[in-house]
Amino acid sequence: MKSDNVVQNKSYDFALRIVKVYRYLSQEKKEFVLSKQLLRSGTSVGANIEEAIGGQSKADFFAKLTIAYKEARESKYWIRLLRDSDYLTIEQSDDLLKDVEELLKIIGSIQKSIRNS
Repeated sequence: MKSDNVVQNKSYDFALRIVKVYRYLSQEKKEFVLSKQLLRSGTSVGANIEEAIGGQSKADFFAKLTIAYKEARESKYWIRLLRDSDYLTIEQSDDLLKDVEELLKIIGSIQKSIRNS
């Protein structure tokens, strides 16, 4: 994927990492419930960013961006829960949490810019 859209690229890369974490959790740890929740929310961030980019209006763009933000927050929750229940190591979770925090900051900043325009 070649693009200058930072949030689009970062959300795609995050989704790809989430898919790999899901594969690890389901195959290696035999954990299927929490990991499925993380798979859904973690891949939904990028999907909603894509929908926002294709939005038909400023309001549509903002609405999809808001959903992406909420999905990122949910992903953060599942990552923490998987860490605290010993399915993910602190190292594994710290990397994912760093990525999701960065996405939250970027999306939040875009939302703020839209509100102030």
